[in-house]
Amino acid sequence: MKFYKDHYDVIVIGGALAGLSAALMLADKGKDVLVLERHNLPGGLATSFVRGGVEIEATLHEMMSIGEKENRLKVGKFFDDMGVNVDWLPVPEAYHASLPGVEVTLHPGFERFAKEVDETVPGTYQKVLDLLKLCHTVYDSVNELSIHPMSKAKMLMKHEAFVKTAGYSAKEVIDTFELPQKAVDLLAPYWIYVGNPLTTLPFTIYAVLMADYIGYGSKVPKKLSHEMSLKMAERAEEMGVQIEYRQQVEKILVKDGKAYGVRTARGDEIYADYVISSAYPNKVYSSMIEPASEVPEAAVKAVNGRKISLTAFTVFLLLDKPAEELGIKDFNVFHGETMDTDKIFENYLGTGPYNYLTAICLNYANPGCTPEGTCILSITALPRPDGWKQVKAEDYDRVKHETAKATIDTMSEYYGVNLLDHALEVIIETPMTVSHYTGMWNGCVYGYMHCMDDHIVARLQTAEAEGALKHLEFSGAHSISGNGMGPAVTNGRKAAKNVLDSMAAEEATK
Repeated sequence: MKFYKDHYDVIVIGGALAGLSAALMLADKGKDVLVLERHNLPGGLATSFVRGGVEIEATLHEMMSIGEKENRLKVGKFFDDMGVNVDWLPVPEAYHASLPGVEVTLHPGFERFAKEVDETVPGTYQKVLDLLKLCHTVYDSVNELSIHPMSKAKMLMKHEAFVKTAGYSAKEVIDTFELPQKAVDLLAPYWIYVGNPLTTLPFTIYAVLMADYIGYGSKVPKKLSHEMSLKMAERAEEMGVQIEYRQQVEKILVKDGKAYGVRTARGDEIYADYVISSAYPNKVYSSMIEPASEVPEAAVKAVNGRKISLTAFTVFLLLDKPAEELGIKDFNVFHGETMDTDKIFENYLGTGPYNYLTAICLNYANPGCTPEGTCILSITALPRPDGWKQVKAEDYDRVKHETAKATIDTMSEYYGVNLLDHALEVIIETPMTVSHYTGMWNGCVYGYMHCMDDHIVARLQTAEAEGALKHLEFSGAHSISGNGMGPAVTNGRKAAKNVLDSMAAEEATK
């Protein structure tokens, strides 16, 4: 009996959230799908690991676009429609902002959030609420336009706020509300979730982020992020998808400008009408296309014209006491010596110490995630890959531990307790860890930067022109919607939709 079929409708490279989302959507439409995953488990970064007998969440801080059972948002609805039943738990707050002269916990809900900002910066309630309402209007437009594209004239009539703000940065639009700087600082911490300073972050992206997180709140899976990927894989197989693990794809086979299959590291050549790749275009076009002569010049230009976004440095601490006994009072703390996002972005060029950290105590959203009497704290910076690329092999261990120690010391000072005195386990994740485990280009977890000349609006307009090879689609953080686990699901669905639309168009011409 042969391991693989003679032919598939679609081969999906990568069994992380984007690849599995694409596979689910294609299988739901009756397509014959093969997923090839280089690891022995699905999920990519949506995974967990075990230390000291305790399962520890590897990456997920919170999941956007889920919503409540009776009012699902797009990702939650997709999971429900596909029969992927995840036990979602609500995150108790938006974030705690610990900035120079400011200590405040902010909660989801536009009115509540605006009131809490106003309590810290009196006289700002209405302006903050108006800004959040504008974000929600743009958010609604993005959701509609991603499904129902329309002419520019019709777009201007139906989506005036979206059109008027699309060409401006987050800072430029926020500045029109004439808010005190302290209030602006309280509206800025989530910039890190998209990885670009407010001065160059498109307002469209900022608006979608704020409307989703502040408007509806976020969730975490009760059984950690691996619950999502395992249930997605299980459901995909129930729907007829073939998923094979420990199968690394080395080559994408192309002839006359059209992808027709792949070759694995063990030498299997597998054929399909379409290929969806979770590997970054940088890797695909530099080393995966066979023959290399099939790589179009337009693809190389598109890749070279984009800037790689942020990677990750995280210290995980399994601590020997409950969070409240250690002075850890919040689920999510943004702690920094400045909220000047340009200065933070510049600081992130190096290997640390970092001047802006995110600390997550998952126990506040998921009390049963560690054994009774313990808690888990993850402390994260999201540096740019450039600095870590310069670290020599012989210096790596030293640099890693020096940065980790500085990171722990910063949060120990903030919490008023020596965290290392209470550490049962200390795990350090660097950009090299990410690159080694996932194969992500330069360890980049955030795909390409969403900057003013290259973000979701621009990418939607130029996507067809950049479709360098026929029957090859991309999914993952590097795709149109950008980074994050929610957008990863959206990117996978978009890749599947492109394949289905192409299949329908080709069928119609026969």
